[in-house]
Amino acid sequence: MYAPRPFSLAARAAIATGLVLAGFLGLVGLTLSRANHESALNNLHDRLQNYVVAYLAGTEVSRYGKVLLPDAPPDPSFSRPGSGLYAVVLGDKEFRWESSSAIGRDFSFLKELAPGQSRFVGPVDTRMGRLYYYAFGVAWDVPEKKPLKLTFMVAQTEDQFEGENAVYRRTLVGMLSILGVMLIVLQLLLLRWSLTPLRRVATDMARVERGKSDHLDSQYPLELTALTERINAFIDSEREQRTRTRNTLADLAHSLKTPLAVIRSRLESAGNEPNLRADVLDQVRRMDELVAYQLARAATSGRQTFASAVPIAGHAEDLVRSLEKVYAAKNVLCEFEMDEGAAFYGEQGDLLELMGNLLENAFKWAGHRVLLVVKAQPQAGRQRPGLWLSVEDDGPGIAEDKIEKVLQRGVRGDERVQGHGIGLSIVQDIVKAYRGELVVDRSPEFGGARFSVNLPAS
Repeated sequence: MYAPRPFSLAARAAIATGLVLAGFLGLVGLTLSRANHESALNNLHDRLQNYVVAYLAGTEVSRYGKVLLPDAPPDPSFSRPGSGLYAVVLGDKEFRWESSSAIGRDFSFLKELAPGQSRFVGPVDTRMGRLYYYAFGVAWDVPEKKPLKLTFMVAQTEDQFEGENAVYRRTLVGMLSILGVMLIVLQLLLLRWSLTPLRRVATDMARVERGKSDHLDSQYPLELTALTERINAFIDSEREQRTRTRNTLADLAHSLKTPLAVIRSRLESAGNEPNLRADVLDQVRRMDELVAYQLARAATSGRQTFASAVPIAGHAEDLVRSLEKVYAAKNVLCEFEMDEGAAFYGEQGDLLELMGNLLENAFKWAGHRVLLVVKAQPQAGRQRPGLWLSVEDDGPGIAEDKIEKVLQRGVRGDERVQGHGIGLSIVQDIVKAYRGELVVDRSPEFGGARFSVNLPAS
């Protein structure tokens, strides 16, 4: 079943940013629109109240109780019929006055207010449409008569109020849309600039794949340095493994030529010679040793960028218990000096091959004592600590002028001692594969040989 291709990092970032930006600008627009509506509503209240005050200031009541409204209204819209701005005054004895703009309009919903009482209402549904109105009740003193109660009311249609808000909302939406588009374009440019190092990594990887470059060799930001360093280490490890395998096969083919030639020659030229069987067996033994050695070399994994930690203590104890059984007649005592939690970062098989060959060599040559020392060596700026591993014995040791010879493949320190002479050579190959160092000297404590392996931090 076809699986859809995931979105690219740029597309993911652009979509996420666009959604967040749209939500943010929408929230800003909604907040500003509500704030403007509240502000406009307060302004409408103040404006209608000022109209009422203006009408109240221009009104006079005669001594006979006749109410005289001002001839000039506070706004020309009160004189224009159907303007949407209306003024009405209600009073005792069914007194009613309306501005010219309110003629023919139904204001039956109005109620008289008690003196000093005010009311701002809206929008209310009326036969004229939805209205906002402000009303205020007063008591007018009339000489020798009861105070005259009047209620002044000024109303404005919702259409006028909402028209002003609609203009603001359209302007706001337009400005926010333009701002949003500008921010998205800017964000896309920033994303393109920010992702340039990743594109450079991909380009460099393509160059490595085409053989035009050996490593990722550009200058990368700090966040990508650790990644590119590990990719380069992985490339080196893969090439080393490939080279080691190729060399191993070549060496194996070359090494087997001589034994095979000897066997063929002996079989072709010999009749019933009594030494034929011994010669053939000797060459077969050599071939067996060569195959074992080369396979051990090929199996060496070498340093791995993503290798897990292999605890050393448990494996060391298992190896020592096995060797104590093999060399039970020598009654060898093996001592340990290990840092707690010391670990080997690589293949478990490489650790067992490395430590097993060194311990077996020490048990073989020791008088009665062997010492295994394992120390972790942390290094600032490195995630995985280095490792120091040494094996000492109280045997005869190795003369300084014979050390290089002993480390050669197929050479034994003493021909009388059983073995193939390839164990230390395998140790050298493993140490080299992990970019470490093997040092052979004399044990300062036991006086015998000391084999020290130093693996760097990574």
